[in-house]
Amino acid sequence: MLTLARIQAAAARIAPHVVTTPVLQSAELNRRTQNLLFFKAEHRQATGAFKARGATNAIFSLSPAIAARGVVTHSSGNHAAAVAYAAKLRGVSAHIVMPTNVSATKRANVLAHGGIIIDCEPSIESREDTAAHVLAVKGGTLIHPYNDFDVMAGQGTAALELLAAHPDLDLILCPVGGGGLLSGTAVAAKSLRPSIRVIGVEPAAADDAAQSFRSGQLVRPTAPPLTIADGLRGALGDLTFATIQANVNDIVTIDEIAIRTTATLLQHTFSEAIEPSSAVPLAALLAGVIPSPSGLQIGIILTGGNVAI
Repeated sequence: MLTLARIQAAAARIAPHVVTTPVLQSAELNRRTQNLLFFKAEHRQATGAFKARGATNAIFSLSPAIAARGVVTHSSGNHAAAVAYAAKLRGVSAHIVMPTNVSATKRANVLAHGGIIIDCEPSIESREDTAAHVLAVKGGTLIHPYNDFDVMAGQGTAALELLAAHPDLDLILCPVGGGGLLSGTAVAAKSLRPSIRVIGVEPAAADDAAQSFRSGQLVRPTAPPLTIADGLRGALGDLTFATIQANVNDIVTIDEIAIRTTATLLQHTFSEAIEPSSAVPLAALLAGVIPSPSGLQIGIILTGGNVAI
């Protein structure tokens, strides 16, 4: 299971290879929400997204003999680049299964770090089936995008840093796709500060996590999600689902128009490339989807910045 000790061990393991990202603030966004917002700037992370944390922890957890056989993954973009990055650091090969509809920016990011791309159709089933075929032919170890305790532990290190800088947070808002980041965030946060609330936010057009959370049964998407937040198109796995059920307070959704508008707002506010996936939590807060009294200290994880502006 995922524990604080496992997340702390991940933090020590990946420290030489990832960025301790800053926490950003905006007086205007504080005014608009009537709360103090603390944005964990994971768009400034190595490879431009928080995914570097989990991939690096998973790959550097492998024994030398197993790592030498190479690694395989499937991803819509940011995890793909993170695996290529960590594999290059470890000196091993990385075969990356990617949907044909991923952005050119994310595809280029994988190639820049030496990843070998194998195309697949834009569905969870095609991604998984293609990755299984690559593993059968090439060998190596699967580094799952989220449904892996080493990956989840690595993602949780962002919350460790956030709470080390701001230990009195009342609430953390976290985007959710496959659930690796939300799982790691919730376990780290609840272990360090039991009174804190952790809420996942996902696009209404990709709401399998919210459906799963409310029904208590793991829901699989019946069609490829159509959302601008391409980093959140993944579906929960059994490990992330169980961890989220045990540690997360709620999962809410927000519509595409609000995501687009808020992504533009964040880019203008911080004058930086910030992905629509990163905008999902703030969009929900601004829309009143997350009820909260004024005067709270709220952490928000900006998950990535691999987008052209």
